[in-house]
Amino acid sequence: MKKIYEGKTKNVYSLENGNVLLEFKDDCTGKDGVFDPGENSVGLKIEGIGKRNLETSIHFFELCKKAGIKTHYVSANVENATMEVLPAKVFGHGLEVICRLRATGSFIRRYGEYIENGTVFPNGYVECTFKNDKLGDPLVTSEGLEVLGIMDKKMFESMKAQTLAITKIVADDLKTKGLDLWDIKFEFGYNNDEVILIDEIASGNMRVYKGNEIMDPIELTKVILGK
Repeated sequence: MKKIYEGKTKNVYSLENGNVLLEFKDDCTGKDGVFDPGENSVGLKIEGIGKRNLETSIHFFELCKKAGIKTHYVSANVENATMEVLPAKVFGHGLEVICRLRATGSFIRRYGEYIENGTVFPNGYVECTFKNDKLGDPLVTSEGLEVLGIMDKKMFESMKAQTLAITKIVADDLKTKGLDLWDIKFEFGYNNDEVILIDEIASGNMRVYKGNEIMDPIELTKVILGK
């Protein structure tokens, strides 16, 4: 294997068969030794969190596969904390796709004068941001992605439809555990002629409530995995 990239929470290797291997690390984003998935830098190490995030991702990728939704997921080895995935080119320098089922977080910070925190979006609401820490992950519209030469309308509509479908899968699964998904963040890439979900589907990328209390990502992982 050849290491092609070292990220905050994963190492990425190229495989001889043309696929890619993701190695999940125990490094976590946070500040002052406190885990915070919203932070942009590694702040601590939590033993075993890499494998737990991998197991969570496997759980949801398998649900997507069962529903007939293609993702980059091929197989995984939990003991080695690795996941084999299809190669995919990211859009631009990296694009994050957020699906909101309720108004909260940065959405309220932007539009709070028009809407109350917790307002339900019955059909979901999808928005995109560029991955750029220095610029604060700026929002970008479908038209913006097109004029910048990053993604045409057909690609965007495919990505949006997949985002809504995968969000429903995650939300429905969490509902069986007595939990409510408020929003979730994904990454997509381009594999040959298809837009597919890449990276992971882990607790640190979603905002989930149990009743009126937001779930801590580590506790949420335990509930999702049932252990």
